[in-house]
Amino acid sequence: QCVIEEGTIAYKNWVKTGTEVYRQFWIFDVQNPEEVMVNSTNIKVKQRGPYTYRVRYLAKENLTQNADNTVSFVQPNGAIFERGLSVGSEDDSFTVLNLAVAAAPILYPNAFVQMVLNSFIKKSKSSMFQVRTLKELLWGYKDPFLSLVPYPIDTTVGVFYPYNNTVDGVYKVFSGKDDISKVAIIDTYKDKKSIYAEFETEINLKGIPVYRFVLPSKAFASPVVNPDNDCFCTEKVISNNCTSAGVLDISSCKGKKPVYISLPHFLHASPDVPEPIDGLNPNEEEHRTYLDVEPITGFTLQFAKRLQVNILVKPVKKIETLSKLKRHYIVPILWLNETGTIGDEKAEMFRKQVTGKINLLGMVEMVLLAVGLVTFVASMIAYCVCRSKKIK
Repeated sequence: QCVIEEGTIAYKNWVKTGTEVYRQFWIFDVQNPEEVMVNSTNIKVKQRGPYTYRVRYLAKENLTQNADNTVSFVQPNGAIFERGLSVGSEDDSFTVLNLAVAAAPILYPNAFVQMVLNSFIKKSKSSMFQVRTLKELLWGYKDPFLSLVPYPIDTTVGVFYPYNNTVDGVYKVFSGKDDISKVAIIDTYKDKKSIYAEFETEINLKGIPVYRFVLPSKAFASPVVNPDNDCFCTEKVISNNCTSAGVLDISSCKGKKPVYISLPHFLHASPDVPEPIDGLNPNEEEHRTYLDVEPITGFTLQFAKRLQVNILVKPVKKIETLSKLKRHYIVPILWLNETGTIGDEKAEMFRKQVTGKINLLGMVEMVLLAVGLVTFVASMIAYCVCRSKKIK
């Protein structure tokens, strides 16, 4: 009954999670946009949040049992705003980096093309920064600058656009049929090997002993420290000759858009990365990623996945709104915290059945939370990894 195979209780509960999973967002609201554009000063940001969405509530689709004792599937995406768990509404507005303006000159480095783009930017009254609502920033808005470009391009921009009505995957997880200790662990994501967390300590979760695994700082280390990250060093200037740590350049899997990911508030980053950004306060307890696993069953009973999305912006002489910058900035846009924890009622039933040697899955509608750290690393990082390796 513990194997992920059609007909078992484990399979039924794994296909659609019964535990509520929430994704919280904190937006970095820029306090001094004019000062930055004119004098190239440090960017002052103020964190605002959390804004909370319920996610991962849809059943997995396209499930296929494979001959190598794995199961393949895709996870439909969906997000429902939870006003009662948020500090404001989806209509709250923020001053943030203009995503299209920052990306355009990097995508099109030709000087003549940049002059043309500059005319569109000025005509649309766009600049380095913009004011957007939470809903627009996350899920998409029609960009006025891109709307003037006389070519068939997608004019909708958003950090997670497109999201709703899309799917994530393909995932491939172990069924546990040949080795129950591997049940629900991700083997590959989009044909890339998953990256594993490191054991930290044993803790007590609602009376249940669990093992805590954490995403190590090595995952965001420079290639000098962690050669596996060599493929994220795509140039020498921004990375200080590939010695900077704490951010990963994932532009190669974002259509060359200058997207960098990091831990929140640039936790574990080299001093040069957050230096031009004021208002950051990295904290290990609040900003790290962890996964709590019950060792007897291998079930994930609690997890917290934290990630920050950043955009690179550079000085560009031909783009008026960027022409006075004296240095590049890796600008934090937002950070997210995706969490899930076993409920009190299920925790009590879990304790009784594990200690009493009773059939766990036969008595409790316990859910395999296959959206723990391994999923996080796979979906946010592993699909960009150049090598199919595991971090031990």
